[in-house]
Amino acid sequence: MQMLQITPVMGYVAAHAQGMTIGPNILILPALNPVHVAEEAATLDVLSGGNYILGVGLGYRQPEFDAFGIPLAERVPRFNEAIGLMRRLWTEERVTHQGRFYTVNDAGLSLKPVRPGGPPLYIAAQAEVSVRRSARIGDAWLIVNSGGLGKTAPLMQTYRAALQEYGRTPIEYPITVECYVGTRHATAHEECRGPLEYKYNAYAAWGLEDRTSDSFEEFARDRFIIGDKVSVKEEILRYRELLGVDHFIMRCQWPGLPQERVLGSIQRLGEIFAP
Repeated sequence: MQMLQITPVMGYVAAHAQGMTIGPNILILPALNPVHVAEEAATLDVLSGGNYILGVGLGYRQPEFDAFGIPLAERVPRFNEAIGLMRRLWTEERVTHQGRFYTVNDAGLSLKPVRPGGPPLYIAAQAEVSVRRSARIGDAWLIVNSGGLGKTAPLMQTYRAALQEYGRTPIEYPITVECYVGTRHATAHEECRGPLEYKYNAYAAWGLEDRTSDSFEEFARDRFIIGDKVSVKEEILRYRELLGVDHFIMRCQWPGLPQERVLGSIQRLGEIFAP
């Protein structure tokens, strides 16, 4: 599944998206060096005028960890240590850190982020233990609705309970959703069926989601937001009421979807909430 590498793309986008929020969705943090990630994040925060959000996750694919020489079994402690170290690098002039996995000796970043404290850290999670981690050390839980609302709604209850337990308030409640807005509700599913089936069959082959549904429409229900402008707006409002989410990150482009359909869908999505 061909995709551009995200960090160079964000540098390119920052030059064309003045005033817009940009960020990766997501970086697999345990496979990366946190000093490098912190430096790139600080640069992107400056390039975007303080409008950068760093979305990170644990990762789950063995081949990805093998390629970077990182044991999959170490992903959680590496993740926790990396986040603490990055926050220190963004806020302190000189850092000395002797951790289990990372070492910094009296060093600092040459460029500090524009945003005080550094870019917000949005932590992707799809299990109870990782959702609680998001509440404890993240600035928001980045919901990826690939498992559907039946899985996400109970996790939101877990998240809100953990926030109360830890005495924390997130910056917002973001959710990432596959979204296609067609000209007609009757044909919208068929127009995006091929690319989305291709993408989620790839996910299933990687071990993330099992495709057991009989039809695309059944699989997409409560997982993707697809339809015309009227039905898509109704679905967005339903998600807000059910989950309490207040920031939608709509994935509108997938390998195999013709660019004219991508642009048309984005245009109609904007028209739904245009003043």
